[in-house]
Amino acid sequence: MTLRTVFKGWIDHYFSDEEAVILLVLLVFGFAAVIFLGRMLAPFLTALVIAFLLQGAVSWLQRRHVPHLLAVFLVFLGFIGILLALAFILMPLIWNQLVGLVQETPRMFASGQQLLDDLQERYPQLITPDQIQNWVAVAGREMTQFGQRALTLSLASLGNVLSLIIYLVLVPILVFFLLKDRDRLVDFTLSLLPRKRALMTRIWQEMDVQIANYVRGKFIEIIIVGTVSFLTFAYFGLPYSALLAVLVGFSVLVPYIGAAVATLPVAAVAGFHFGMTSEFAYVVIAYGIIQALDGNVLVPILFSEAVNLHPVSIIVAVLFFGGIWGFWGIFFAIPLATLLKALVYAWPRGIQRHKREEAVEGLVEE
Repeated sequence: MTLRTVFKGWIDHYFSDEEAVILLVLLVFGFAAVIFLGRMLAPFLTALVIAFLLQGAVSWLQRRHVPHLLAVFLVFLGFIGILLALAFILMPLIWNQLVGLVQETPRMFASGQQLLDDLQERYPQLITPDQIQNWVAVAGREMTQFGQRALTLSLASLGNVLSLIIYLVLVPILVFFLLKDRDRLVDFTLSLLPRKRALMTRIWQEMDVQIANYVRGKFIEIIIVGTVSFLTFAYFGLPYSALLAVLVGFSVLVPYIGAAVATLPVAAVAGFHFGMTSEFAYVVIAYGIIQALDGNVLVPILFSEAVNLHPVSIIVAVLFFGGIWGFWGIFFAIPLATLLKALVYAWPRGIQRHKREEAVEGLVEE
């Protein structure tokens, strides 16, 4: 069997159907547009994601006999209220706490060095002065690089003020029209697709429930975990509660890894503020309870439509799509991995099954 024969058999197996070729072209163009034109289309893509999140609330109101336009206005006003609250309440609070943490970093660094010295005196056989010097040197270099990156980011952000203003004006407008004219936009998009789209329809039906459940559920999970973490940290008097709560809330985006990564800053701030006292233990235990309740209670409730993916597949998807698209890549890593899984299972098996169904229907008609 020659290589040409193998290649021809592979082509016939996967691309013998016209719809499969069209689906491949759409996928290639879609990913290429996001990768190469993502920066230009960022406001539209952001508005599309937000409109997708808000569509559930619009549909919920419509099922309770609220007119479509009124439902859109109510949901849009709620979205604007949340946006204003984030812009004028939460963001200044987080910024002030971030500035305070940066100013406090030298004192924390000195306390950490003193702690290492104390450990070296207690356990001279395990920790040597050379090791302490190496650790301190590495930490100093990391702090210097962090400060340089923060300065570079702050200087670069001065030129992005106009972009931020455009986002704040353009994205809400796009969200409103995407919600208001959703049916017209969907009908127009479907009119551009071929009439024969059984495979695409089957894949979309398999993905629609999972994507909607995952995106909205993850959004709610971020809010609940972040709010509970903030109230818990504030109750114990932990400094930088809002900043740490935002970090803990967004850590749920990265399964298995996010909780472990968020543990380090929480434990570090609690350790530097309380020392090795009972308050430190209470904060760590409370944080562990929040993570346990999130994984064992909140996630099963929110994600009723379980995404059947292996943990290795999830981690690889987070690394790959996060490396390509940053935050949104991490956010949509699991839905995109589920999409790829649906494509693998539906293609070419879905095409072959559809052909068998058409053949059976033809025999019945005869």
